[in-house]
Amino acid sequence: MKIILIVVALIIPIAGFSQTPEEKLVQMGITLPPAPNPAANYVNAVRTGNLLFLAGKGPNTVDGKYITGKVGIDLTVEQGYEAAKSVAINQIAVLKHELGDLGKVKRIVKVLGMVNSGPDFIDHPKVMNGYSDMMVAVFGDKGKHARSSVGMYSLPFNIAVEVEMIVEVED
Repeated sequence: MKIILIVVALIIPIAGFSQTPEEKLVQMGITLPPAPNPAANYVNAVRTGNLLFLAGKGPNTVDGKYITGKVGIDLTVEQGYEAAKSVAINQIAVLKHELGDLGKVKRIVKVLGMVNSGPDFIDHPKVMNGYSDMMVAVFGDKGKHARSSVGMYSLPFNIAVEVEMIVEVED
């Protein structure tokens, strides 16, 4: 009986770690949208070797409209956090489109987060935590990344947040 309990105690934690990113998204109740189309003459991602460079993406509401406004003026930090989380979901959709299988993500390497904010706003990292928290929730330790969070006077279409990302992928 002790042997069975020991085996079960060892297997249960391992089973929890074997959950795929796609399974984690389902568990969180997130359905990935189609990968957003580029807004101009560029592509969503460029791969060189094992690195995938993702173009900047912005946040969308459930009905596909941009989340717009300046954080700290038109939007609260919490609304900015949710906007950044939305960008993460859009970027994950791009990864899924490019790779076919999110399990091919070896590591989220670097994230550049640009927050549309007023001149006195200083909580850019709190906004970008929405993005980073989503990457870690979906990819676990592979989602932990280096990051820059900066304020911008304006962003395209007045979007609240824009994020670009570098990802290491499996061969």
